[in-house]
Amino acid sequence: MIVNIGEILVDLIGKSEGEELSFQRFAGGAPFNVVCAAKKMGAQCGFAGCVGNDLFGNYLLQFAKERKLDYLDIRSDDEHNTTVALVQLDEHGDRSFCFNRKHTADYQITKTQIENAVKIADTVVLGTLMLSEKEGVAAADQVVALAKKQGKRLCLDVNYRDDIFKGRDPKPVYAKYIAAADVLKFSEEELEMFVEGASLSERLQKIAGMEKLVCVTLGAKGCAYSYRGETAFLDTLPVKTVDTTGAGDAFFGCLLAQLDQKDFDRLNREELHAIFARANACGALTTTRRGAIAALPERNEVFG
Repeated sequence: MIVNIGEILVDLIGKSEGEELSFQRFAGGAPFNVVCAAKKMGAQCGFAGCVGNDLFGNYLLQFAKERKLDYLDIRSDDEHNTTVALVQLDEHGDRSFCFNRKHTADYQITKTQIENAVKIADTVVLGTLMLSEKEGVAAADQVVALAKKQGKRLCLDVNYRDDIFKGRDPKPVYAKYIAAADVLKFSEEELEMFVEGASLSERLQKIAGMEKLVCVTLGAKGCAYSYRGETAFLDTLPVKTVDTTGAGDAFFGCLLAQLDQKDFDRLNREELHAIFARANACGALTTTRRGAIAALPERNEVFG
């Protein structure tokens, strides 16, 4: 089972009509998006997180219950607000973020929640929005320690947001989690930021070594991955992009769904190519509709 631990929040996605800008509400948060994608791709999945006891939090609780995950533990917090991300799209569907994140609930995940989630998981996926706050770092440290102690596969989508760190250097914060993860996903910009190297391939191989599976999403150019000293590039599907929100999460969720229960030692080049081709397709198809979870394709669209 794949269990994601991290943020669930509301995405308010802007839409311009003349001089007016209106916002439409969507459920979001990278770890929650990822687990919903993995579930749609056929995996057993769970999620642990926290929302505020407010209008947005109640919406997210109901929305999450309707996803029919195999495990769900979202705590409603009376003392903190639900986190909100304002998302604005340009003419190409590319997004920019602004977070409403003062005194918010996304990183208020309890020790008990973490213990219960890690215990039932085969694959543990750690959300990274929490890494900007000391309480979140403490929670992330507990996730890593328990996952390693119990022999669980630890996965990380770097998912760096400059607006969250507000000028602070994220590299020292992220370093130990990047080092601890067995499976890593970067965007092209994140790979350049967090890993030194003369080329994309060199950066991938530097992080992957001979034990990790590391991939980078390249937008319309597809993706690349490194595993056991070998790096490969794969094209994606040509689609008409409407909204890129959640495309990387869909990619990662599809990837994790295919890796769940597989033995890393038995993965070969042909199997990895097929896995990443499907992940590319899942990410690309998600960009053809608005929203993240609402835009996720059906399994038969990706697997045929």
